[in-house]
Amino acid sequence: MQRPSCGALSDPLREALLAVWRQPGTDTQPRLPWPVLADTLDALALLSADEAVIAAALLFDLPGLRARLAELPLGNATAAVRGLLDGQDAADQVWALHAGREAGRNSEGLRRLLLSIVHDLRVVPVLLARQLACMRAADRSPEEQRRALAQLTRDIHAPLANRLGIWQLKWELEDLAFRFLEPDTYRHIAREVDETRLARERYVEAVKRRLSVALGEHGIRAEVSGRPKHIYSIWRKMQKKKLAFEQLYDLRAVRVMVDDVAACYAALGVVHALWTPIPSEFDDYIARPKANDYRSLHTAVIGPEGRTVEVQIRTHEMHAQAELGVAAHWKYKEGGKGAEKAFDRKITWMRQLLEQAQDAANPEDLAGALDAELIEDRVYALSPKGEVMDLPAGATPLDFAYHVHTMVGHRCRGAKVNGRIVPLTYRLRSGDRVEIMTARDADPRRDWLLPANGFLASNRSREKVRTWFHKLDRARNVQAGRELLDRELKRLGLQQADLMLAARRFHADSVDDLYIQVALGDTGPSQVSRALLEAEKEKNQPAPAAPPLPRPTARREGIGRSDFTVQGVGNLLVQLARCCQPVAGEPITGYLTRTRGVTVHRADCPALARLSAAHPERALPVEWGRAGAGYEVDVMVRAMDRRWLLKDITNLIAQEDAYVLNINSDPLRDSGRMQLRLRLKVSDYGQLSTLLGKLDALPGVDEVRRMG
Repeated sequence: MQRPSCGALSDPLREALLAVWRQPGTDTQPRLPWPVLADTLDALALLSADEAVIAAALLFDLPGLRARLAELPLGNATAAVRGLLDGQDAADQVWALHAGREAGRNSEGLRRLLLSIVHDLRVVPVLLARQLACMRAADRSPEEQRRALAQLTRDIHAPLANRLGIWQLKWELEDLAFRFLEPDTYRHIAREVDETRLARERYVEAVKRRLSVALGEHGIRAEVSGRPKHIYSIWRKMQKKKLAFEQLYDLRAVRVMVDDVAACYAALGVVHALWTPIPSEFDDYIARPKANDYRSLHTAVIGPEGRTVEVQIRTHEMHAQAELGVAAHWKYKEGGKGAEKAFDRKITWMRQLLEQAQDAANPEDLAGALDAELIEDRVYALSPKGEVMDLPAGATPLDFAYHVHTMVGHRCRGAKVNGRIVPLTYRLRSGDRVEIMTARDADPRRDWLLPANGFLASNRSREKVRTWFHKLDRARNVQAGRELLDRELKRLGLQQADLMLAARRFHADSVDDLYIQVALGDTGPSQVSRALLEAEKEKNQPAPAAPPLPRPTARREGIGRSDFTVQGVGNLLVQLARCCQPVAGEPITGYLTRTRGVTVHRADCPALARLSAAHPERALPVEWGRAGAGYEVDVMVRAMDRRWLLKDITNLIAQEDAYVLNINSDPLRDSGRMQLRLRLKVSDYGQLSTLLGKLDALPGVDEVRRMG
């Protein structure tokens, strides 16, 4: 039995691998035949792969050695090797998805899914090298297996090699896939190429010599090279332009690289003076770059012996830029519109990583730079049939539903992720399989529009919901907005507030117009309630005394320093009133008691009104100081008595960074419902408003409001 080749590894690691290999009980059976494994390692060596990559490729194909990973002297590279192995496992999931779909269907989505779930991007060259080795050995496989392997190569591996600029793998992967998928066409073109190769190569050499001499005579420093054409590329050009083999211009092609843009046009003049140009084949991508920023001059001329020659002219900088992927050569070759800018940046950085890894003085610095640069801002989720959906980061199942179709979103009532029912606010991760549960009729909810509720992360999805409600008549929007706002104001004890104060803040001509803004999601109920509090605070703000009196700061145990600033008194005990439990941010008034110092009430507290009417001289202006450790508030929740209700409530409170101090529950007789009284600690009014809104959105909750 042949043993694995470890020649690309350091001596200590090679010896350790061989020692593990010789241990009794070690599984020495590889996943792939030995020649394929050896060919994979050779291809990685050609790509200057580092030791961690070579080790990960070897261990993945030798599960017996992988099980002993902890015994190997990898040092700080152990975690990297483990991540590379996990990436190869994730790629197997993508291959399984590809096997269950029609050839070529949604291949771009699968490529993006692969790159999003692979955290260490060095996994990709390992996948390419292994696939190339498998393709080279595919002649000995059954026909069906060979074609499946070739289709996977054409859909996934060859485009990725193209994007990464690994040309020596790209061309061979494409040609081998073409050979197995279109054997008759491949053999026909191969015969044509073989019959003309020697003559064509001699012809191109003659063109290069003559063009180099002409450029030198005009004082233009240039590098002239030939451009080889591969069988798959030739076939693609024939299909695209509907030309016979003999009619292809770029079978005979040269590339000219010069120092600057002026030299590009000077070289173009030399080429056109030397040979007759074909006007229809000239493109100036320097003056008018492509949308992907590709820049070059393309021309075709009638060269020596009356044969057509294609010439590309560009600067060294343009060539380097194209090679790094900024010009995104792969975009126009693959015929797609291209990916988002963030995805382009990821591919570009991958190519830079491959080129710089062998020169990096400290590989850890390079890996750190990679992590900082490539923060994934897309999520690639799967439909039940394996279709890949490209969504923004933070997307929810409801975003997924609207991405599938607007009406699927409107009819969405629930979702399963990976077979498990989840709330519609669940945040999807790349690779999640999502199933949307729909009702017969479209009935989107208005609280989907509120960002604080977390139903939608995509502005596109939110706009679809907003459009639905825009189509409703004014009366229904007014009624819906009134209900939403009344519920919020009731929760916060602001039913008696003057809504025109808020209407003016949001440029609404009337309260009805404010209701419509709330109904359509243009203004949130919490924004309105906050505006009302601020307006009340400004209205009740007393004029400053003259001369201004000192404003000493009172202290309260457990809250911290400067929670209240009390005007006109000094060194008094200050405490929150139990009757109304004011929260930071609300308008407040102090009342001087006989024995307990100053008690702070909400400005609209009925108890304060009675006390002030009897002893107006005891009412004192107070205002909030710096935020302390939190404020206690009582909240009532009325909900259906269901399983996990209490767990859902407490989990939500914890997620919002609030605290539960006490819970009392009372079943409501013969109704199947219960009432919970929660004592919470919150940091300020804004946190309380958000928390009440999210509690109200929990399944089975009928009412949530603040007490006192």
